[in-house]
Formats: sequence, structure tokens, C-alpha cells
Amino acid sequence: MTAAATALHLTPSAVSQQIAQLGREVGVTLLRHEGRHVRLTPAAHVLLEHGEVLRTQWERAKADLAAHAAGLGGTLRLCGVSSAVAALAAPAVTRLQRTHPRLQTRITEEESADCYQLLLTDEADIAMVLPTPDAPSTVDPRFEQQPLLDDPLDLLVPRGHRLAEEGYAELAAAAGEPWIVKKHNNDTYALLTVACAAAGFTPRVTHEVKEWYAVSALVGEGLGVCLLPRMVPVPSTHRVVRVPLHGEPVPSRRLIACVRRGSAGHPVVAAGLSALHRVAAADEEPPRPPSARPSARTPRP
Repeated sequence: MTAAATALHLTPSAVSQQIAQLGREVGVTLLRHEGRHVRLTPAAHVLLEHGEVLRTQWERAKADLAAHAAGLGGTLRLCGVSSAVAALAAPAVTRLQRTHPRLQTRITEEESADCYQLLLTDEADIAMVLPTPDAPSTVDPRFEQQPLLDDPLDLLVPRGHRLAEEGYAELAAAAGEPWIVKKHNNDTYALLTVACAAAGFTPRVTHEVKEWYAVSALVGEGLGVCLLPRMVPVPSTHRVVRVPLHGEPVPSRRLIACVRRGSAGHPVVAAGLSALHRVAAADEEPPRPPSARPSARTPRP
């Protein structure tokens, strides 16, 4: 009850009163008390299923009504993880401003879990997120999810590192290295642990920071290595080398666009999704900076 109140910006008592009122309107009991806890009744779970259908139909109704408007206007609200905001949202918004000058845009950077919540509370229209083990499934009735692009992960090592001269490397070759990671509550931490587990080792984490700039700076000082998404740029002043990975599996992350189910047909949302897909298609093979280009050496089998 407290979590629901927080999400809705209401007091717990107000939420309780509204649920009680809803129960009276539909003629069933929606909550039951179990000691100090409150549980949903079976009737409440049935009502929730219908609620998702009603939410979806409402989004479709708004989309149909918006389609009758003359010209594309209003506000498109995008949210996403930092790398998606920089590489996808920024150029997509530039495209939209050229083609639809009446359209206003707003971009918010958040972690994936927070982006899903922004969609549910109608504070965002499109989320650019990374699927993680605790993310909603592709059949979740609340969302529609569309793949944007697959972003390979490179091994980032200091200049002069033994793996920097190879051109390519297997992830397992870095098993004994100290690792620098973004903090545990970040989307990319799960990607690192899964990739290392698939390569047969658990990373020895020595430093945790929040921003990719700080990650590459620590790597450049020789304090460890990291996995860096290819779309994330590295400052030229950092003494690091990107080493593309080969072997099976090659770690990669998938960026997806997520919207409330039923809202993809809204003209503003549809224009935003189209712009994101065009940018993603152009970036499917993003150019590597000079420090990222592999040598001409053929990768070892």
C-alpha cells in the first residue's frame, strides 16, 4: 500500500479509500488483511487482468483521437539509459525537430527499472532500456517492446597491456585481471556477471564507479579492465585500448524501445519510434575510435 501511494504521489490512506470505493462499485472485496500485511483477493487479481485490457484500449483510443489532429504537435517524452540517450535519443530528437517543428520533446536519463516505472505512471512515452533478468518479459501485457540494436561489448584495457597488442581476445583471457565496474544497481553490472559466467569465471571486482568516464579513467591508470559497450565513446585523453572480443559467446547487449501497450499507434509515439529506429539502423555498425580499431592480425581460432 505504501509503495502504491509513493508511485501515485498519494497518501496510503487515500489509496486505501480509493481501493475500498472501487470494491464497492464492482461489488467484491479487493483486499484482505493478514496480520500487519494486506493481500489482494482472488477477485482483485481478476479485476487486474481486466484493468490491463482497459489500459491498453485507452491508449489505443488516445492514439485514434490524436490521428485526427491536423499536423504533429504536443510533447514526446523519452527516457532511457545514458548511452541510449546519447547515441539514439539525441540524434532522433534532432531529426524530429527538423521534420515536425511543432513537436516538443523531453528527455530523461534513468536506469531501465525506473524507465518502466515512468511508462506506467504516464511520465514517459518511450523508454530505451536494457533487458535484465528482472525486467518485464516480452509478453508482459503492460508493454510493447521493439528491438533497436545489438551493441557489442569490447574489453577495455590500459595501453601497453598484454592483451592490447593482440587485436582480438577471448573474454576468458582476462579472467585473472582486476575488474572495474559500474555499481551493482546499474543495468550493465548484470551483463558483466552473465558474460563472465558464460566465459567460465567470476570477475574479481576491485573498483565500483557510476559513470563510464570514470570507468575508462581508472582503466587508463592501470587499475583494472572493464567491458565497455561499443557505442560508448572514450575520451582521447584516457590511455586505454578497446580490444574486440571473439569466441563463443561474444558478449553483447540489446537496446530495446518500450512503450505502453496500445500507445505505439499514437502519431507522436509512432514518429518517435520511427526516428529511433532510423538512428539505430545507421548506428548498427558504429565506427570505432582510433584506439578501438583491431590490428590486421587474424584472430586466433
